Amino acid sequence: QVQLVESGGGLVQAGGSLRLSCAASGRTFSSGAVGWFRQAPGKEREFVGAINWSHGNTYYADSVKGRFTISRDNAKNTVYLQMNSLKSEDTAVYYCAAEGRREFLNSDPDWYDYWGQGTQVTVSS
Repeated sequence: QVQLVESGGGLVQAGGSLRLSCAASGRTFSSGAVGWFRQAPGKEREFVGAINWSHGNTYYADSVKGRFTISRDNAKNTVYLQMNSLKSEDTAVYYCAAEGRREFLNSDPDWYDYWGQGTQVTVSS
């Protein structure tokens, strides 16, 4: 069974940077995709971006485009979310999610089969 573990969250000042990791275990991934989502209190879960394992293609939400970068290390079964120029509105619990077979970069959370526990990112101003 696939397990996802996010790490790297914490407190950072506005304008700073943070890198989140999503470590996948239970299988070696060579297909499928990983999405990043976030959820702030009182708000719906929001798509951040996604990457597929096969080609490393990425897709980002407009709200983070140009500031966030998703990458993957297939050998380590790990996906990274590099967050730069952080804003207070980026404060949320960040989740990674995996889809094991398809290569589509989907913003719909229902597309994904596995979810991590989330990691808190707090941006202070």
